[in-house]
Amino acid sequence: MSSTLAKIAEIEAEMARTQKNKATAHHLGLLKARLAKLRRELITPKGGGGGGPGEGFDVAKTGDARIGFVGFPSVGKSTLLSNLAGVYSEVAAYEFTTLTTVPGVIRYKGAKIQLLDLPGIIEGAKDGKGRGRQVIAVARTCNLILIVLDVLKPLGHKKIIENELEGFGIRLNSKPPNIGFKKKDKGGINLTATSELDAETVKSILAEYKIHNADVTLRSDATADDLIDVVEGNRVYIPCIYVLNKIDQISIEELDIIYKVPHCVPISAHHRWNFDDLLEKIWDYLKLVRIYTKPKGQLPDYTSPVVLPYSRTTVEDFCMKIHKNLIKEFKYALVWGLSVKHNPQKVGKDHTLEDEDVIQIVKK
Repeated sequence: MSSTLAKIAEIEAEMARTQKNKATAHHLGLLKARLAKLRRELITPKGGGGGGPGEGFDVAKTGDARIGFVGFPSVGKSTLLSNLAGVYSEVAAYEFTTLTTVPGVIRYKGAKIQLLDLPGIIEGAKDGKGRGRQVIAVARTCNLILIVLDVLKPLGHKKIIENELEGFGIRLNSKPPNIGFKKKDKGGINLTATSELDAETVKSILAEYKIHNADVTLRSDATADDLIDVVEGNRVYIPCIYVLNKIDQISIEELDIIYKVPHCVPISAHHRWNFDDLLEKIWDYLKLVRIYTKPKGQLPDYTSPVVLPYSRTTVEDFCMKIHKNLIKEFKYALVWGLSVKHNPQKVGKDHTLEDEDVIQIVKK
C-alpha cells in the first residue's frame, strides 16, 4: 500500500516540476498514464484477504434515484440531511462524527429519492486513508452528488473534494470524452486525429497499458487525460450540485454573486432557507421521467408514478421496472401525453416515453 502511495507522490512531484509545453507534452502524458494506473490499484486493491467489508457501507439501493452528500466535517451536511429527510443522523459539534451511512428517503414529485451521507471523503480518502474506499464505491453508484460547502470558505474545499472524486474516476458535470477506441489483434496503432495530441504521445500512453494494436479516433479537443479515461474505462459521469450552506452569515450582495455561479445553490440548512430551490435543482439534474399507469376503464393513478431514469424510458424499460414477466405478455400499449401525436396512441415496446405520460398496457 504505502509503496504505491510513495510512487504516486513521486510522480505528482515530477509533474509539478515539469513545465507544460509542446516539448514536454509527451513526457507529461506518460506520467499521467502511470498515475492513473497506480490510482486504480488503490481503489481496487490487488489480492484477496485483508479487512472484511466496511461497516454500514453496503447500502441497499432503494427508491428511484440516489443522491450522495459530500462535504468536509462540520459544514452542516448532517443538519441539511436531517432537515431534508427528518432522518436523525447523530449530529455532534466536533469533526468526524458521521462514520456510517444513514440513508434517508424523501418523496418529491412522486419519486422516492434516497439521500446518502458519504462521510470522510476528505484529503487522503483516495489513498485508502480514512474509511475512504468503501465510501467511494458507494459514491460511484449515485445518480447525483451534492457537494456541501461552507459559504465562508468554499473554494479551497471545493477544489480538494473535486480532486478527491476525480481521483476515484468520478467525473462531475461532464460528458464522456468523444474518443473512439478499439483494441485489435494486429496492425499497430491506427490514429485518426483532429486534436492537439500527437501520435507519439498517444502511442506511449497506450504502450504504458501494453496496448500496441488499436484504432483510435480523437475528435476536437481531446486531451491526454481524456484518452486515459477512455482506456481505463472505469470512469463514471455524475451530475453535481454545489450547495453553499450558512448563507445566514453573509450579506445580500455576496448572495447575489453566488447566485450567478453555475451548478450552485445557496441555502441555510439550519434555518431551512431556500430548500425549495435546492429540491427543484435536484429534480432538474436527476432528469427522472414519471409515467402514470392507467388500469383499463379507470382513471390514471397520479399518486404513485413509475419513475424511470432519463436514459432508459422506452415502453420496454417501463415494463421491466414493473415486472420482468410483463414484457412476455405484452401486446401493445396505449399512451397519452407528450410522446405521442394523438391521444391515446397505440405503441410498441420500443416507443420512448416522456415525463408525465399516461400508459395502459394491453396484454396478449
